[in-house]
Amino acid sequence: MTADTSTATDYLKQLTAALPELDLSRVADWGARLAQLGSGGRRLLVAGNGGSAAQAQHLTAELVGRFQTERRPMSALSLHAETSSVTAISNDYGYEQVFARQVRAHARPGDVVLLMSGSGRSANLLRAAEAAREVGAVTWALTGPAPNPLATLVDEAVTVTAQALSTVQECHLVVIHLMCAAMDAAVAARHDTATDAVGSAPSAPPPSSASSPEPVGERRTAAARGDRPHLVVVGDAFLDRDHLGRVERVASDEPALVVTGGTTHVRPGGAALAAVLSARQGYPVTLVTALGQDTVGDQLRTLLGEARVEVVDLGLDGSTAVKTRIRAAGRTVMMLDEHDVCPPVGREGETALAAARRVLMAAGGVLVSDYGRGITAHPGLRAVLTEAARRSSLVWDPHPRGAVPVPHTAVVTPNSREARLIASLTGGDTLSDDVEAARAVWREWGPVQVALTRHEHGAVLLADVDLPPLVVPTTVAAGGKADPCGAGDFFAGHLATMLACGQLPSEAVASAVEAASAYVAAGGPRSLDHPPDDGSPMTGLSNAGPAASGQGAIELAGAVRARGGTVVAAGGCFDLLHAGHVRLLEQARQLGDCLIVCLNSDDSLSRLKGPSRPIVPAAQRALVLEALASVDAVVVFDEDTPEAAIRALRPAIWVKGGDYSGMEIPEDKLVSSLGGRTVVVPFVAGWSTSSLIESARTR
Repeated sequence: MTADTSTATDYLKQLTAALPELDLSRVADWGARLAQLGSGGRRLLVAGNGGSAAQAQHLTAELVGRFQTERRPMSALSLHAETSSVTAISNDYGYEQVFARQVRAHARPGDVVLLMSGSGRSANLLRAAEAAREVGAVTWALTGPAPNPLATLVDEAVTVTAQALSTVQECHLVVIHLMCAAMDAAVAARHDTATDAVGSAPSAPPPSSASSPEPVGERRTAAARGDRPHLVVVGDAFLDRDHLGRVERVASDEPALVVTGGTTHVRPGGAALAAVLSARQGYPVTLVTALGQDTVGDQLRTLLGEARVEVVDLGLDGSTAVKTRIRAAGRTVMMLDEHDVCPPVGREGETALAAARRVLMAAGGVLVSDYGRGITAHPGLRAVLTEAARRSSLVWDPHPRGAVPVPHTAVVTPNSREARLIASLTGGDTLSDDVEAARAVWREWGPVQVALTRHEHGAVLLADVDLPPLVVPTTVAAGGKADPCGAGDFFAGHLATMLACGQLPSEAVASAVEAASAYVAAGGPRSLDHPPDDGSPMTGLSNAGPAASGQGAIELAGAVRARGGTVVAAGGCFDLLHAGHVRLLEQARQLGDCLIVCLNSDDSLSRLKGPSRPIVPAAQRALVLEALASVDAVVVFDEDTPEAAIRALRPAIWVKGGDYSGMEIPEDKLVSSLGGRTVVVPFVAGWSTSSLIESARTR
């Protein structure tokens, strides 16, 4: 063996010894999290020196371009490649700050900063890690043997056990390629699930992820960390008093109910209630508010401290507000507002405002709970909120007498009445009225996503005024004597925390409706006195409706329409009925008085999905669908699209699955021309007809 051959053999032995020691599970996890990063509007910042700098740039090129499969470009920057910044920072601040200053300039909470170093001791990378932690970014490192300072300083590290720097760098290149492969796989899996997760097969295939823009409003806005985000609630706080008594007679001298006996309970109200409800779900919460220097203010501070809510007090130059509800027989008889005049806010001056700024800049999510008493109109606080809205998702729960949301607000959450007052609209509380109210709010304050709450009917999410809304029905029957007080606060707080946890707005609204429904069913504000039995979601409503009983689908639609009812229709293949389909149909049925499913015939399905489909013949698919309590009738169509069936049925509401959220829907124009409306309901992630078929084939 020659010397050259011996050297090459030793070299390969070192490499083959180091590769099996790599933490492949962590590498795969990083790739999957990069896929989420790309869909969430976040970015990857990478830095390294020398050979590591070249590999960092190789990684960002794979993300902005592509690795193996087509997908949307990812936002990724190599900090060393900013040559003018590198030379200017090095000249003015020293080379140790060359990456740290760029991190402070570019990184936002939830971004990922990946630092690459063979030794793990480069001072400029250590300073960059410190800067990333300061701004709330997630920090990763690729280094040589552990332990080393960089691996200790970051959140997560993949280290290479090898003595030669060249071996370390080659292993880093393998990690980069494995990470990109894992990311491609995660993107493809999510696209497959979204395309075929639930509901109808598309009349025309949705645009591929490589060529279509991201659906409007569907940015993931949250941190990639696994810990629970810090929520900051900003708004007007007051003390709520509930007097629970009995009504046994009417006054003799005038037609007034006489409330006797009973007990009085006190609890935080307004923004303070929103903060307490979020803290009870296990999230760290800070409340930015203004309290008076009085007994009521002290009582509120005590209640908030018991709920583990930190308070930043801007100071109220007057008395803390008190609201009293007189309740009997499970209903509110009267409400008393003892402080209708709002005193000035800001007694504590610049010191309190600086404290508010510190917590808002570090927040994972922000909820502005406006009760129209002056907090959200404070000029200094509004400037801070505007800055905070650029850094993390900000949810604004408005009040008709309150302030206008600040720029960059992510979601506003008016209820039906508030939306009509904000937009100066009249109308009822039908779904169409509420959708029009949401559109009017969007035009007034947009572009901003409008999550309009519909009391016991759930919520509507409007991401864009020109696209169909997402309709989320309630999932829990509250009962006739349920106390809905605080349900709006619960909804807004849960929405803000879900956005901060990384959910899409559509996912977060669906989760918030379910959580708020469960809160009301558990007794509303009375649930504050009792911890929840467990953390499991509550079951939904039964949506059984009358069967068609031999009537044809068209006759059924005509009969329902004749008696003033609402006809709902949905379409699809439903080749292998699964839980996602069932949930879609349940939600659709809750939107009206009958649900008719337009089902692709065998020939139609074959043209749409290929010669291997259908798996189940149309007659059997129709029989299974009709057996569902949510389905009143099925009509089978043989064309490529359900347009002829829609013309015959003339549904008031045409329902599509959540995979169409933010997209143009082909049937929308036809449905609108017939006087109906197209809506989208949430899909159940993880269910796909295609994946079920593939799983069955491979077993």
